[in-house]
Amino acid sequence: MAITSCVGMWIPRSTMFTDFTASVFLAVLIHKFQLMLISESGGKKEFLKKYADAKLQLHTGPLCCCCVCFPRKNIHSRTLFMLKLGTFQFALLRPVLMFLAVVLWTNGTYTLGNSRADSATIYINVFVGVITITALWAVGILFNLVRPSLADKNITSKFACYEFIVILSQLQTSIINILGTTGVISCVPPLPGPSRASYMNQQLLIMEMFLTTVLARMIYRRRYEETPALSEDEETKDNLQNSTLCLNGKAIDEGLQKV
Repeated sequence: MAITSCVGMWIPRSTMFTDFTASVFLAVLIHKFQLMLISESGGKKEFLKKYADAKLQLHTGPLCCCCVCFPRKNIHSRTLFMLKLGTFQFALLRPVLMFLAVVLWTNGTYTLGNSRADSATIYINVFVGVITITALWAVGILFNLVRPSLADKNITSKFACYEFIVILSQLQTSIINILGTTGVISCVPPLPGPSRASYMNQQLLIMEMFLTTVLARMIYRRRYEETPALSEDEETKDNLQNSTLCLNGKAIDEGLQKV
């Protein structure tokens, strides 16, 4: 995302294409993060066996954090499939919608910051917002379930890093674009207000994503369980076996030479 922001800052007319590339990365990131939670729990079969007696907490953010009356659901293969579908639809539909936005932008139909009811911009943005919130909701439900058992793998820090990326790339960008279109970020020649807002957002993303990269490397760079070292008795036994094999091999060679 820092690379796409650099390209968008150097070539202002490429903003739609860089946004499309960053959207594809973000969509795959959210889906892969959910799959990582399942993989860290031992895979699908082990996950279903491990949490067979647990209940899914549906009243979590960002979609249903206030709906405490939602019932808790049992965990089985169908509910797990629905949770995975919640992020997969985002990984599939977000690139398609952004590609459609790029096509309409080249035709002059799609305009950044246009909120009129007769424009395609408002409908695409609303639909993108709905599928984004749905995907984040599915990840939040699964994270609340596996958080206690994966505490030793820094899963909370990883989730915080993931949320940090989503907030910066989505919420921050939306707020700055709104400020640019409403005139809060004023025009400074040669850049108009919306272009200057996009330029400022890209500068911020370059620095923020660099810091996020350093943070993610510290969080994810952990040592997995290594094979335990051999005890002294086992090491002595292993050395004796190797010596015996060497002697037998030498004896066999000498016998072959005599023959």
